[in-house]
Parts: sequence; structure tokens; C-alpha cells
Amino acid sequence: MTYKETIDYLYSTLPVFHRTGKAAYKANLDNTLALDRLFGSPHRTYRTVHVAGTNGKGSVSHIIASVLQSAGYSTGLYTSPHLFDFRERIRINGAEISEDAVCEFVAASRAAIESLQPSFFEITSAMAFDHFARKQVDVAVIETGLGGRLDSTNIISPELSVITNIGFDHTDILGNTLEKIAGEKAGIIKPGIPAVVGERHPATDPVFLRHAREQHSAIHFAEDHLSPRSAERLPGALKIAFDVRNPDLFGTDRTLTLQIDLEGDYQTKNAATAAVALAVMKTTGFVVSDAARAEGFARAARNTGLRGRWQIVGKNPTVICDTGHNAHGLALAMRQLVAVPCRQLFIVIGVVGDKDLSSIIPLLPTHALYFFTQASAPRSMNVEELASKCAAAGLTGETTPNVPDAVSKALAAASPDDVIFIGGSTFVVADAGTLEMKN
Repeated sequence: MTYKETIDYLYSTLPVFHRTGKAAYKANLDNTLALDRLFGSPHRTYRTVHVAGTNGKGSVSHIIASVLQSAGYSTGLYTSPHLFDFRERIRINGAEISEDAVCEFVAASRAAIESLQPSFFEITSAMAFDHFARKQVDVAVIETGLGGRLDSTNIISPELSVITNIGFDHTDILGNTLEKIAGEKAGIIKPGIPAVVGERHPATDPVFLRHAREQHSAIHFAEDHLSPRSAERLPGALKIAFDVRNPDLFGTDRTLTLQIDLEGDYQTKNAATAAVALAVMKTTGFVVSDAARAEGFARAARNTGLRGRWQIVGKNPTVICDTGHNAHGLALAMRQLVAVPCRQLFIVIGVVGDKDLSSIIPLLPTHALYFFTQASAPRSMNVEELASKCAAAGLTGETTPNVPDAVSKALAAASPDDVIFIGGSTFVVADAGTLEMKN
């Protein structure tokens, strides 16, 4: 099969969560363990870092991978979902897995695929683990797909477990309280393996502390170590100064200044989480100099191919794409968006069908003009339903049945001193790919 035929085969044969939702989720690790045995447990041949969380886990994974790459480690990176090409999910030192490697893995695995009937994510995880072993990486940064405890990636024995934060998302699967969701994410904490939690919260701290205690694992809350002092927006970057609150990990330094080539204000929290994670990793034997850390942060997006996080893809008018898709993520993006000076704000927005609009609509600025749209993914909410509920909340706009047309209309309506925001869903940003987003 060609590469296109191979990807079409996976999509048509396997249940795909990012397309169909809960129906593709399997609440056990049976298939994952069977695939692991079939391929000889490849993840045991290299060191790993495991990253979970409601928001920020993709950015944190990319930052950590970038720093490790700058430190001289051959570094695998497994993330999901992808924006434009399946191969974005599996990278080594920023380079995507080749089309030939994808085709060869699927061809060799076809009998197992058809007998086990794994999910799309289960077979993708097996492909990533196998690819990293074949290429003999030193370390792989592995992002969970959904949750943690029953996630297909949760068969690894990492050097470090990282949980960025907890918010309400996928409540039909992970639970409808922060405590329940935290319990699922905490499932990646392994016996005797240190853990880093990005953000403290009264409802979730006890959950993480209990899990760490039960696993005899040291736990570090990033907020206990680093406190942001200031953040300065630079062209194409964010310069962040932290006060070092706890010298245990950062020596005698009283401040830590990092520049990152990601422009979203929310990256301040992700940067702190990644910095603390890397400091803990140094205690487990990783060699990361201050220079490598600085370079890895400064080139995080360029080293790893990270896209779609408060990414400015156009000027005059300013066009911003962001993949934030739940209340927690959208709140941070909207807070930054309304502070951007402009004559008129246009928002191209679409969401997936299982989102709780009652928690999302109040976050959307009422002074913006909207182009309500529907991404091509089957999970996308019907555009008429989205527009109707937004109109009832006082949001003004028009409906456009597909993202490229919605973006074109926004560009036609905007003047050079306007701002266009494209988001609400990863799929909306992906469908806006006609803008040829670049790092």
C-alpha cells in the first residue's frame, strides 16, 4: 500500500477517538499489552518521560524534548493529535517518521490489527514505541492521549512522570469532578519514580499526594519551586523571569530567566512545569547544562515542529491560531486575545459535539464578530447548533459550513489593523491549513 492507502486503511479499519469520540476509547490495556508482547516490549530499550494533563501537555512535551535534543540526546517525541499529517505524531530530534516506516509497520502488523482490532491510538502507540527502538533513541518523551491510568502509553516505566494541570474535559470518560479526573491522570505515577505536577489546586493536590505516597514516589509541585516574576513579549518569543522559591533543584540561583519561541501567555505555566521537570531529571542522571536548557527553550517550536499554540500566521491583519479547545484552555487564550489592540476582532470558531457550551460561550468576547463554522472531523458540532446557542448568548456573526470558507470570509472582511482568531478546536486549526502555517 502507498502511504495514503496505509493511512486510509488505519482510519477505515480502526476506531479513531479524535474522529468518533468515546466509541473509540477502550477502558483497559489488554490490546496495548498484547501489541507490546508482539513487538518485544520496545519501550524498554530506551529511557522515557511520561506527560499527562488536561492542558499544556503537548507544549510541555515539546519543550522537554527540545531541551534534551539540545543537550545531545537522541530524543523521540510521541504526541497527539496531529494537525496536518499523521507523521507529526512520531518524531526523532524533530524529524517526522518517514512514510516508508509507517507503511512497513502497518504491513507487518496487519494480521495483528485485524485479529486484535485495536483502536487507532493503540496501534499508533505501538508504532511509536517500535520506531524509537529501531532508531535507538536515548530517550523518548511520551504524551498521553487521554487520561492516564488506562491510556495506551501507560505501560512504560519512565524516569519521570509529569502532570501539567487538571481541568474539566472528557468528563464522560474521566469523571465529572476534578478529583476523579486527577485520579485518572495520577495513574501515570509509578512506584519509586519521581513526579512533577504543574499547578496546585485544593481539589486535586490531595489526590496527587495520596498517589505519590502509595507509590513511594517523590512529588514536586512546580509552583513550589518557581514563581513567575515577569513575562515580556518579544517578536516571535516570550521572555519569562522566575523567582526560585526552593533552592533544592536550582542551586543557589535566586532567579531563572528563560526565553521561549512560543508566544501564548499560558506558556509561562508550561515553561515552569518543563523547567522543574528537567531539573528533577538531572537528579536521575540526565546531563543538561544551563546552555542546553536555554537553547532548548529558545528553539522549542523550531526543534520539534510544534504548531498551533498561539501561533501568529498572518500580518495585516494579524491572524492567530490556537488549538485550545476546553474551558480551561479557551479562558487563557481569550484573556490574551482581548488584550491585543485592534480596530475589530474577528473570531472563526468551531467546536466538537461533546463540548459543554455552557462553560465555553461565557468566555467568548461579546464585542467580536464571529464566523461560526464546522470542521471536517465527524465529531464536529453542527454549525447551526453552535451559531444558535451563541446568538442566544448575544454573540453576533454568520454561519459558514466549512473552515476554509470561514477563514476566507474573515480575511475579506478584515482591514490591516484588525485581528482574526481561529480556534475552538484542534480540527478547526487543522482545517485552516490552507494558511500554510509555519514555524
